[in-house]
Amino acid sequence: MTQEQCTHRNNVQSSEKPQVYKVGIYGWRKRCLYFFVLLLMILILINLALTIWILKVMNFTIDGMGKLRITEKGLKLEGASEFLEPLYAKEIQSKPGRPLFLQSSRNVSVNIVNSKNQLLTQLVTGSSGFKAKGKLFEVKSTSGKLLFSADEQEVVVGAERLRVMGAEGAVFSKSVETPHVRAEPFKELRLESPRSLLMEAPKGIQILAEAGDIQAICRNELRLESKDGEISLDARRIRLMRLPEGKASTSSSSSGNRQTVYEVCVCPNGRLFLSQAGTGSTCQISNNVCL
Repeated sequence: MTQEQCTHRNNVQSSEKPQVYKVGIYGWRKRCLYFFVLLLMILILINLALTIWILKVMNFTIDGMGKLRITEKGLKLEGASEFLEPLYAKEIQSKPGRPLFLQSSRNVSVNIVNSKNQLLTQLVTGSSGFKAKGKLFEVKSTSGKLLFSADEQEVVVGAERLRVMGAEGAVFSKSVETPHVRAEPFKELRLESPRSLLMEAPKGIQILAEAGDIQAICRNELRLESKDGEISLDARRIRLMRLPEGKASTSSSSSGNRQTVYEVCVCPNGRLFLSQAGTGSTCQISNNVCL
């Protein structure tokens, strides 16, 4: 190529205008972008204002929030608090000198489980009553004296006196072991049984009524038995009511029918009956009395 041809091509290229390429977002896309950025800023400001308002209302501080305070010993709640889910805590303690109040619309349950999540002890207080479940139940005084204890084997009352205030008294379906049964002052003591009443003691039984009478009433038989000792009836007057009267002997009947003195006779089987008294014993075994 000659030098003239190269010069001509350079002149042609220099005479053309350079092309410009625009880079960026223009038009409606640019306006939408600015709108979304402005909307995002407004939402951020609203969220920040709501966060500040919640912090102020809930009283968030460095030590906790509201009535909840975080201390070195744990959490501290002041006033009434409501828990919507189960609460797990090692210890719940009120302020010194203030009571601890637990309230629920249904019931309050306290469960104690082992490492295998098996129920060992349960305490439930609800509208139906108070229920406790466990192997042993004990009530002790402030000095540590046992007042009441109950387990599967026995129930122990450790107080010096057990008072039953019900009008019907106490009902025992099985035996009762006690060294002393006493009524309230100036009130009667009544022991009743629909079938039989048995009182036993290794040394003795004492029935004492200092200001009243003693009555023993039964439907069939009243039995007083002493295996090694004796039975003593010590009183100014002893009355045996409704004893049957036996037939008088021939010698005593000839003396007259106006006899008003009787003697008490004993049958071989232990039954008692009356017989008209005479100069000697007038007891005569009668089939209608002794048999």
